[in-house]
Amino acid sequence: MLYTIICTDRPGQSALRQATRPAHLAYLATLQPRLAIVGPLLDPEGRPCGSLLLVDAADRAAAEEIAAQDPYALAGLFESTVVRGFRAVFKDGEKAA
Repeated sequence: MLYTIICTDRPGQSALRQATRPAHLAYLATLQPRLAIVGPLLDPEGRPCGSLLLVDAADRAAAEEIAAQDPYALAGLFESTVVRGFRAVFKDGEKAA
């Protein structure tokens, strides 16, 4: 099943995000077959202020574990993390089955 992982950065932590980014990207590479879409959330000025991951996980606990083991989370970057199930209605401009 697909799960969204929505993370919001703690204010004023852009240096921590930048310093932790290589480890974060390496971690994501280990999950690549399970990643549907991943990227930073942006503030009104276009600067990263959080993360969005759409992951294929066996259950919510597995998705929460993915979130918990992210180097960004381990470094204390996130103010909050929300994990929710997701069902696509449209994908690539077409109605999903």
